[in-house]
Amino acid sequence: MWDWLHIKLLGIELGRWLAAVAVLALFVFVQPLLLARFHRFATRLAAKTRTRLDDVLLAAAEKPMRWLLWLVGAILAAHLLAPPAARTPLLRYMDAGARAAAVILAAWFLWRVVEGLGAYLRERAAATETKMDDQLVILGERTLKIFLVVVALIVAAQNLGFSVSGLIASLGIGGIAVAMAARDTIANFFGSVMLMLDRPFLVGDWIKTPAFEGIVEEIGFRSTRIRTFEKTLVVVPNAELANMVIDNMDARPVRRVKMRVGLTYDTTPEKMRAFLARVRKLLAEHPGVDPSFFLVRFDEFGASDLSVFIYYYTKSTAWDEHLAVREEINLRLMEIVEELGLSFAFPTRTVHLVEERDDGDKPGNA
Repeated sequence: MWDWLHIKLLGIELGRWLAAVAVLALFVFVQPLLLARFHRFATRLAAKTRTRLDDVLLAAAEKPMRWLLWLVGAILAAHLLAPPAARTPLLRYMDAGARAAAVILAAWFLWRVVEGLGAYLRERAAATETKMDDQLVILGERTLKIFLVVVALIVAAQNLGFSVSGLIASLGIGGIAVAMAARDTIANFFGSVMLMLDRPFLVGDWIKTPAFEGIVEEIGFRSTRIRTFEKTLVVVPNAELANMVIDNMDARPVRRVKMRVGLTYDTTPEKMRAFLARVRKLLAEHPGVDPSFFLVRFDEFGASDLSVFIYYYTKSTAWDEHLAVREEINLRLMEIVEELGLSFAFPTRTVHLVEERDDGDKPGNA
């Protein structure tokens, strides 16, 4: 009755073909159910914990697990077929390919874990005051990803039958040339490490060097990107940047204002004293001015004015807020000058004409 199951198709019994198809069909229908049950179980288990790390692992495992089930189903189907090795080395190739695919899936899972942990750590780092941990998270995430790719390719190649040890050994001679070619890359990498440790600037800082000036957008493995105020992008190798003289403009706690106000020469000493006192009081009481240090001095008799030197710091270093404080101080200076009946001086020149007598009136010209 079941003799027809022994009929051979391409050298394989029909019963084995049917079993392989049944396994594949079973995985087609069972795979979504298994994934759904696993997701519900893992979600309930993760909800009982306070940490988000288990949620990261759950999200990272979902897609690789789906492909892993497909891989297991294909391997089971291939082993059920069990084709004769004399005709085709299918199982040997399938087993080698499955091992390599499993390595790739494991690397994919770890890649997703690294991405999830990176996002989690970036959120934690954003809550701190320093920006160094934000940059270290990015640098660590990129380093782990590169390491995963290299290890996965080596292990997968070894499972496919390639002689990895022979390949590594063959690089002994060529390694010198590779090292020479990669010396700039290695120098830039260590330059980025030094920038992370020394912290001369952080992402978002306004820096100035002899060659350029702008806002730091990104500190990478090889280079740092700076957006200039003309909106151009400057990419500087980290090895060069680590040796530059860098002026970090955003590292200052306050921002300086240095100016001169010129009053006309008809200003009396009493009014000058009143003007100086009013300006000092203005700087001491203004909420946007740092009251710890400022100077207001009548220090020079100019060519066309009585020069008053004003020196102070704004509490805010932000450009717009700094300008807003300067604007308010300048308007109040104008009001003080007007209230005291003074006048701002401007360059003037006085020409004195001397009347000379006619030459005929001079003695001896008779």
